[in-house]
Amino acid sequence: MGKPKMNRSAKGGAGRVCTMETKALSFTHLHQGVCGRHGTEEQHVTSGELAGSLGGTGVNGPISESEVASDALSVVGRLNITYEAWRKPRDRATGDGSGSGKAAGEDGQEEKGNQMSKDERGRNSSFSEKPVRSHLRRLVDWINLTGAKKVHSLIDKVYKRKNLEMAWEKVKENRGSGGVDGQTLEVFEAQLNQQLDRLQRELKDDTYQPLPVRQHPIPKRDKPGEYRMLGIPAIYDRVCQQALLNRLEPIFEPLFDDASFGYRRGRSTKDALRKIWKEIQGGAEWIVDADLRDFFGSVDHEKLLTLVAQRVADGRVLRLIKAMLKAGSYGKGRLFPSERGTPQGGVVSPTLSNILLTPFDREMRLRGYQLTRYADDWVITCKSAAEAQSAVDAAGRVLKQLGVELHPQKTRIVHVRDGFEFLGYKIKRGKRQLNLPASKIRSQARQGALYAYPKEKSIRRFMDQVRNRTKRRLPLTTAELIAGLNPLLRGWGAYYKRAHVRTLFHRLDGWIRRRIWSHRYKHWRNAGWKWMPSRMLYREYELVNLVGLIPSLASRKS
Repeated sequence: MGKPKMNRSAKGGAGRVCTMETKALSFTHLHQGVCGRHGTEEQHVTSGELAGSLGGTGVNGPISESEVASDALSVVGRLNITYEAWRKPRDRATGDGSGSGKAAGEDGQEEKGNQMSKDERGRNSSFSEKPVRSHLRRLVDWINLTGAKKVHSLIDKVYKRKNLEMAWEKVKENRGSGGVDGQTLEVFEAQLNQQLDRLQRELKDDTYQPLPVRQHPIPKRDKPGEYRMLGIPAIYDRVCQQALLNRLEPIFEPLFDDASFGYRRGRSTKDALRKIWKEIQGGAEWIVDADLRDFFGSVDHEKLLTLVAQRVADGRVLRLIKAMLKAGSYGKGRLFPSERGTPQGGVVSPTLSNILLTPFDREMRLRGYQLTRYADDWVITCKSAAEAQSAVDAAGRVLKQLGVELHPQKTRIVHVRDGFEFLGYKIKRGKRQLNLPASKIRSQARQGALYAYPKEKSIRRFMDQVRNRTKRRLPLTTAELIAGLNPLLRGWGAYYKRAHVRTLFHRLDGWIRRRIWSHRYKHWRNAGWKWMPSRMLYREYELVNLVGLIPSLASRKS
C-alpha cells in the first residue's frame, strides 16, 4: 500500500494534513508514536477519533509540504505564536463532518489522494500509522497533548464567595507583610466582609486591577552589593491570586511531569533528592549542574499565556493573569513597568513557572535524559561526559524556544567524585582512604560511598542566625532566649537530619550550648558547664538537641 495523506481537523475546522505510513501493524517507541503535528499518541487515537474530538491546539496554521521537507523547523518544534495572535478568530472552511474540509484561502481545487475509502479507514487503525517527520513537534502541544476539551467559564468559580473565603484563610495562614498600600493582615481582617464583597464584585464586573508589587531587595550573601528582588503583592491582590490558584491548580497539576517537584502537593525536596540518589547509584555519575539566568525576571508573558490558553479558554481568566503579570513594581519612589517576568513572591508565580517549564520537562524526558527539577533549579544525571554535554546543548535549545536562557557561568558538567550542590545539599562520592577494613567498621561508612551533607553556605547562614539570636547584650532571660532559638534549630535540623550529619550536629550542639552560656554569664570563657549543665538546658529549658533529631538515634532513645 502507498502512503495516502490523511486529512484531520478538530471541531470540523480547517483540515490538517499529516503524512502517515500505513504499513505493518506494530507498536512503536514514543518517538515514533507521537504525531509531530498534533501531539497525539498513535496507540490511543484513531483517524476517526481525532476528527471528531473536541478542543485541539488551534494555535498554528497547517504545515505545508515545503515546510515539512525543509529543515527550517528545529527538533524542538515551534513556539512562535503569540497570545494576541491566538485570540484572533481564524477563518475555517466548513467540513463534511469527517475532517475533510478545505482550509479557507485555498483556490477551491480539491486535493487528490487525500481521501481514504471506508474499507481502508476501517482496516488501518492508529496502530499502523507512523509519522514520517514525528520530530516536528511544537512545545506548546505538551500542555494539551491529546487535544482534550478546554476549561470554559472559569471566572465564576474564581469569584465564588466560598473560594474567596478559602483564599483568605490560606493567605492568613502564610502570614507575610503588606504591599505598596501598607495594609496589614490585621487591618484586612477587620474589614474582611467589605473587602471580599468588593473583590467579588470587581472580578464579576471585570473591573479588577491589581496594584504594583512592592520591591523587597534581599542581599546575596556571596556577592556584596548585589540583591535578589522579591515582589510583595498587596494583601487584597494576594487573596485574588490565591483564589485564582485554587482553580488553576486542579487543571494543570495532572499535566505536570514526574520530573518536576517544586511547589506541588505531595512532592518535596526529599523526593527530588531521593530520585537523584537512586539514579547516581544506578551508574549515572556525570551531573549537569545547571542554573537559569534570572528566570523569574525574564519570563516571556506572551509564551506563558499561550501555554495557559491550551487548557483554559475563558478570556476573562486569561486577562486576569495578564493583568497580574503586567501590574509593575514599586521601589525607591519609582514605578517600574513589567514587560517580562513574574513576581518572585507572588502567590500564583510558582504554578505559572511550572506551566512554562512543563514543555521543557516533557521534551527532555522524551529524549531519554534523567531530569530532576525543583522550580528553576534542576540537574540531569548522565552515564558519560558526552551524554552530559549533549544534554546541555539540548536543554539550551528547548529553553530558548520558551524564552529562557541557561546561565553560562553557573552551568557546568561535573563528576559525582567532585560533588555538586542541589537544594541546599552537597552530594559527593567519598575519596578519602579508610584505614580499617570494611569488616571492622561498625558504621555505614564505606570506601567510595555516596554521601550528602549540608552545603557550606547553608551552615554559615545557620550559624549567623544563631549568633544574632544569642548576642550577649540581648535583654532576655535564658528561657526566653531558648524559646526564640528553638524554632530555628528544629527547622534547620529537621531539613538535614537524614543526611550524613552526625558529626556536624554534635559539633553544632556544643557550640550552641557555649553561645547560651556566654549570653548568660557575659563571657565566652565561663563556668556555665558547671552552673548550667547540658542536662539542665535540654530537660528544664527544653533546648532542641540537633543530634536527637537524627531518626536512627531518636529511635534508639525511644
